[in-house]
Amino acid sequence: MSKADNLLSILWMLRSGKPMTARQLADALEISERTVYRYIDALCASGVPVLAEPGHGGGYRLPESFGQVPLIFDRDEQKALLHAAAFAREAGYPHGDALERAVAKLRRFAGEDARRRHVDGFDVILSSAGASGEQTPLIRELEAAVAESRTLRVVYRKPSAAEPQARHLDPYGLVYWKNRWYVVGWCHLRGEIRSFRADRMTEAVRTERTFTRPEGFSAREFFLKSILPDPDDGRSVTVRIRGREEALADLCGHWFFAHVLAERSANEAWFRLDETAIRTYAPFFLLPYGKSIRVLEPALLRQRLADIAAELAEHHRG
Repeated sequence: MSKADNLLSILWMLRSGKPMTARQLADALEISERTVYRYIDALCASGVPVLAEPGHGGGYRLPESFGQVPLIFDRDEQKALLHAAAFAREAGYPHGDALERAVAKLRRFAGEDARRRHVDGFDVILSSAGASGEQTPLIRELEAAVAESRTLRVVYRKPSAAEPQARHLDPYGLVYWKNRWYVVGWCHLRGEIRSFRADRMTEAVRTERTFTRPEGFSAREFFLKSILPDPDDGRSVTVRIRGREEALADLCGHWFFAHVLAERSANEAWFRLDETAIRTYAPFFLLPYGKSIRVLEPALLRQRLADIAAELAEHHRG
């Protein structure tokens, strides 16, 4: 059996309440006593309260208060959790101290060889550092308010406002999007569900007031719907782009254009965009592709790209 299977078997045998010696455990599992001692040490290091009773009739057992056998993960599951922790750590996960304790336990179970093979050679680098250390207490407060269904009093700074504004917010969920944290919830000031950037909050405090989250509400779905266009709303137009195959592949995988992709061939792609997107932010997503792509239609998007390029050229000439 694998190490994980043996550990789980030891836990089940020790749950009987009757002490078992290392010799008895070794015979039952067909392993050596030395291996049993190593497994007992690993269980203790991971937080399992294994009791050792000396003398005749003694042995190892679990206390009665230890009612359930903890989860034991196989090698692939351990690897997956350690890799997921690397993503969470880089994203600025707010409960970093608890995360590191959990990772330390998993590493003890996984063993030194597994750590070298699967952890030391696995690194995550995001385009920015995620939530800064200064933001961690704020994100924790937001997460606690979501979990407890508690109304928040927040002070929020809008880019267009001269001064931050206080408001009450029922937080329905937290969303991590493109290296930033957002909270989605009911804004008492505006009387509607909105999303707010956490890094624009100068203060967030739980109040004694509680709320009920709408049944079936998804913060993720609400957030994505608020930033992504609906290609089937009847007002969208076809955007046709030709380019090098690798450039088109990258464009079709872009978080925005992937959502509105209608058709793709080796050197052309068709998208469905509304006029607002064409006039505002869509051209700026296309500019980095330079001469590797060419907009064939609509004429409005070609003109917007030309105007923006001309403005940039004039700016840098000056």
